Amino acid sequence: MKGHKATVLTLAEKCKNILASNWQGSLNTIKADAKGSKGDIHTSKVRYILKRGQPYLWVPENDLHNVNTIIDERGSFAVTSPYPGPLGALLKSMKKLPTRIALSGDVLPLKEDKAKSLVEKLQEVILSEKKAVEEFTYTVSGVLSSSVSSTSRSDNLQDLLGDNGRYSVYRFKTRSCTFIDGHGGTFEVDAEDLETSKADMLAPFSAKLIDGINQSEARRRALMFFCFVYKDANAKDAYIASIDRKGFDVLAKVTNPVLKDGYQWKEFRFMFKEEANNVEKFCRQLVEMEEEVINKVSTSSGLN
Repeated sequence: MKGHKATVLTLAEKCKNILASNWQGSLNTIKADAKGSKGDIHTSKVRYILKRGQPYLWVPENDLHNVNTIIDERGSFAVTSPYPGPLGALLKSMKKLPTRIALSGDVLPLKEDKAKSLVEKLQEVILSEKKAVEEFTYTVSGVLSSSVSSTSRSDNLQDLLGDNGRYSVYRFKTRSCTFIDGHGGTFEVDAEDLETSKADMLAPFSAKLIDGINQSEARRRALMFFCFVYKDANAKDAYIASIDRKGFDVLAKVTNPVLKDGYQWKEFRFMFKEEANNVEKFCRQLVEMEEEVINKVSTSSGLN
């Protein structure tokens, strides 16, 4: 199989996409007051942005991390791929976790001038995403329109801008990276590969795209048709689980006569004809596939 035809991303690319598609993660630091004990861990959720591929964290001023990192700068940072709205409830009911990554490294405070330039970078990120949303075509707006607003990354980062005194800003210097799949399998990823690989351009919008598709009954019906037409699987329900530039993964409730209720949730991978290196191309190809399967289904059932 030639490299450019690979059906899935490399692990480093998957990790970079997870980092680029989320805006918060769980930071773990070693409690400063654990005098020679087993080193109790303090965990809390913090928001972040990526700059040159590295996470920069905004830690609230009253959070214990600020004291812990003075004594011991080692920490770990865990980020999940987005699972907004109905997808979260579905994964929970299946006792399945979203794919996620765990980074270990050092939590380093930024000097005042660096922190100031990072706030400018944050403003840029928020403005460029808002501008992109305003300029989306009718096709993209159609896919995003069912999504609820809390899935927008820029909205979730917006209130970090207010009073700078409320947060301390840190750089997370990654030493190691582990990719954890939905079944709990762990895979070490080379920190250098992580640094050099690039995230998909559609990653920052993936939460909104996933939610927009899953909150629309018509789009979910089309996913069921995808399973029927392309995978010969009879689906009773379907949700999109993750997206990337090469395609997307669908969780579908398919017939299984062996099981008590006759159904099981199964994952299917669907590929694009050409890589969707931006939101526009992703939505256009999705809509083309929807039209194609609806035509096929209506033709085969003699409706045309």
